[in-house]
Amino acid sequence: MAEPAALPIRRNTILLSAALAANSAMLQLSAAVASITLALVLDVEGLLGLGPAIVLASGALAALPAGRAMDRFGRVPVLAGGYGVGTAGCVLAAVGSKLSFAPLVLVGLLGVGTASGVALLARTAAGDMYGPRRRARGIALVLFGAVFGAILGPSVFSPLLAGEELDGDSLAPLWLAAGGFMLIGLGLVAAVRPDPQRIAHLLGHEPADRPAARTGLRPLLGRPGVVPALLAGQASFAVMVAVMTLTGAVVVDHHGHEGHHVFPIVAAHVVGMYALVLVVGDLVDRLGRTASLAGGLIVMAASVISLLWIDSVPATAVALFGLGLGWNFSFVAATAELADSTHADERGRLLGFNDLLSGLTGAALALLGGLALEVLGVAALAIGACVLVVLPAAWILRHGSPVAAAKT
Repeated sequence: MAEPAALPIRRNTILLSAALAANSAMLQLSAAVASITLALVLDVEGLLGLGPAIVLASGALAALPAGRAMDRFGRVPVLAGGYGVGTAGCVLAAVGSKLSFAPLVLVGLLGVGTASGVALLARTAAGDMYGPRRRARGIALVLFGAVFGAILGPSVFSPLLAGEELDGDSLAPLWLAAGGFMLIGLGLVAAVRPDPQRIAHLLGHEPADRPAARTGLRPLLGRPGVVPALLAGQASFAVMVAVMTLTGAVVVDHHGHEGHHVFPIVAAHVVGMYALVLVVGDLVDRLGRTASLAGGLIVMAASVISLLWIDSVPATAVALFGLGLGWNFSFVAATAELADSTHADERGRLLGFNDLLSGLTGAALALLGGLALEVLGVAALAIGACVLVVLPAAWILRHGSPVAAAKT
């Protein structure tokens, strides 16, 4: 068994975190202009939601095959491939915007979404390099890079768009800059060595001579703690995505605020999602997986139900901060639980399966939430979202793993 001090775990963690920052920076642009880019080249305003739907769905569909490939070929080759696809996708989106050629933009957005789905599987590598007692913190250290990406992206993209009319010519440089971020991420991932999967074997987390497993998903789903983690992962991600994407409609259309007030609310949400992730990682390791899974969902429930009686911008920002913080707890705890339940040669496929389910559920709930908001109003969104996280929390507390603290 290798000593952790003899392995570049800290170096690899920093590289993976920095790569995730690059991906997060790119996603800031995708979230802001993917819908506008596609609507401009198609010249159909009614398709504003198509761009984000393509990005989200392609990321979800890429997660499972990417996870399987990680188990077979290692973490680094697959992550590097994802960043390469993201680089190409951004370039195609830029060229398509410049030429007003919709097929190129469509393919580019597919590449952007695929890259985001693969990049998020960097937490699989984090799960490899840290033992169960510190696994949640290790995952949190890698995810912490997203905070810097959320700051870095707008600081680069905003000056490029300042004073420009929003058209294909102005969007093209933005997508090229996003491609530059992904290219940097590719270089950072390529520098990770040895492969984190190899580190897991060297640390003795799994037998070093164990052959590559051909375990299907069904046996993995039967292991203790897996189903509660998957349930929390789906519920937290789907509700977070739906409420986050519909915040603009809630704040601007239903409460009569000016459009620019959406940005500080979204910023508060991003802070809640990632800024405290290191503290959250430590708490998940101390409190245990079950308490953290259910606790995060309960925090989300309190946040979304508050939309029933608040209407000011500051109050909504606080609610969205709580939504992000609750998701943070559930997401880190679910990832740690799934990593605890698997060997290094089967971890990728289970996390990929989780991301596939979460992404598709999130896309569906965002569409349904938009319909409910339009037809029934804010109350339907708040109550529906609250129920969707309270019920899983109650089930997890009753049927989750009896272990109160992190596994040894």
